[in-house]
Amino acid sequence: MTGLYRPRRAAEWATCAVAVLLVLLGLPLLIMGAELALLGGSVYYVLAGAAIIAGGVLMLMGSVSGALLYLLAWLLTWPWALWEVGFDGWGLLPRLLGPTLIAVLVVLTIPVLRRAQKTSLVRKGIA
Repeated sequence: MTGLYRPRRAAEWATCAVAVLLVLLGLPLLIMGAELALLGGSVYYVLAGAAIIAGGVLMLMGSVSGALLYLLAWLLTWPWALWEVGFDGWGLLPRLLGPTLIAVLVVLTIPVLRRAQKTSLVRKGIA
C-alpha cells in the first residue's frame, strides 16, 4: 500500500473514521506517555500510543495489518492493566472499557479492509 485508499461506500467511510479516531486517540497517549516516562512512570503509554497511531495510519492506507496491530495493542493492554491494579473492577474499568469498545469497532472494519486490500492488489496485477 503506497497511499491512502479512497473510500466510496458508507462502510469504507466508517472505516476511515475509525482509523482517524485511532490516530487522534494515539497522539495524546504517545505525547503524554513520553512525559510520564521521563518522570519515571510507565512506558506502556508510549508504546501503546505508537502502536495505535501506526495501526490507524495503516488502516487509512487500506491495510488489514493496521487493524491487527490495534488488536495486538488491545490484547497486550489486558495483562498491563491487571499488573497495574490487579483484579479491582473499578481500577480495571477505565483502563479496559474504552480500548475494548474501540476494539469492537476495529474488528468490524476488518472485512472492509480485506476488500480494499484485495481490490488494491487486483488493480496492481498482484492477485
